[in-house]
Amino acid sequence: MTTAMGAALRRIQLGNALSAFGNGFTVPYLYVYVAKVRDLGASTAGVVLAMLAVAALVVLPLTGRAIDRRGPLPVAIVGTVSAALGSLGIGLSDSEPLVIAAAAALGAGIAVIQPALATMIVWCSTTVTRSRAFATQFFLNNLGLGVGGLVGGQLVDESHASSFVRLFAIEAVMFLVLGVTVATVRLPRAPKVEDRVPGDERAKGAWRVLFADRRMVWLCVLGFVLFFACYGQFESGLAAYATEVTRIPPASLGLALAANTAAIVAAQFVVLRLVERRRRSRVMALVGLIWTVAWLAAGLSGLVHGAQAVATTLLISTYALFGIGESMLSPTVAPLVADLAPASLIGQYNSAFALVKQLALAVGPAVGALMVGHGMYVAYIGMLVVCAVGISVLSLRLGRMLRPAQDNPHRVPVAVPAARVPAEAESVGCPA
Repeated sequence: MTTAMGAALRRIQLGNALSAFGNGFTVPYLYVYVAKVRDLGASTAGVVLAMLAVAALVVLPLTGRAIDRRGPLPVAIVGTVSAALGSLGIGLSDSEPLVIAAAAALGAGIAVIQPALATMIVWCSTTVTRSRAFATQFFLNNLGLGVGGLVGGQLVDESHASSFVRLFAIEAVMFLVLGVTVATVRLPRAPKVEDRVPGDERAKGAWRVLFADRRMVWLCVLGFVLFFACYGQFESGLAAYATEVTRIPPASLGLALAANTAAIVAAQFVVLRLVERRRRSRVMALVGLIWTVAWLAAGLSGLVHGAQAVATTLLISTYALFGIGESMLSPTVAPLVADLAPASLIGQYNSAFALVKQLALAVGPAVGALMVGHGMYVAYIGMLVVCAVGISVLSLRLGRMLRPAQDNPHRVPVAVPAARVPAEAESVGCPA
């Protein structure tokens, strides 16, 4: 049984990596494709990027309930189909209404996939093994994303829209591959998470329970700032700043994304060994400091006129520093969400946090693209430096709210019921 569950977890990880590989073909070029290749303008590109997240505001409030009642597997499959249709639709759209509608389908699909896969990983891990499971997922996800970005950079041609259509078609196929892969996964019948308060959380109302959990609410506030200041800028503000202020060619965006991935690939498991036995709140606070340096480097890249090589190096360094910070977040944030959740509300908590992420991804791209598009370069960088410092402050405050077992589960003995599989079986990654 343990071997089968370990295989199930590996299959989930592999499917997600292949999907990320397809996503990497389009992530660096979506802004350029909509604004310049399809000649729909910067404002439309900002709307399209925001729509990817806005669609989640509609589906995510219902996703957690569906996961907790129906299980994460069927929800994940529905999400992959929607994402595939949306991706292909963006590639084939040549008008503003069509590309916005396709972006809505893609955004809704991705939004549903994220908490479903996170819940599947939670079901196949324990408090002690969960950090490594999520770190592995993040590592493989970004490896696929970076490789896809590099390959996509070789296929893209800004003067030919057909080359971009090819990229979106590949992404659509990879989403379907993810759907087929997870459809073959055999999950345990119940999640391997202990309820904090055994009882009728669902009967009381899932959202009521969540909003009454001040630790989770504070984590959601922190999550919003994290996603706004990093992921919310990758595809819009930072990409626009790179092409319009730093003046690097569009193809170099793929190289910058590769630097982000290379930092994650090189650092992920080294970082994991360094941080998994330390307080999660302190690790997240350190991420804020690293991202402060990253945004300062991005700002400097726009000031070094006449030294293109230096400017490009500074911008690539920004992406690399983001990667270091991301590798520190992967074994901390997602496992913390799971450890805060009652077993009966794992899907709800994962979906709520995904909703916060998508809200940040709705606001972030719109703010970033508009500020850069209107020449507010200094204000843009200044705002994000403040956000990065805010991450450190919020993290330290959260640390004072968490119980020791939540802030650092490796330093607190974990009681194992006699009926559980022996501890050595947990090294496989998914208990019986």
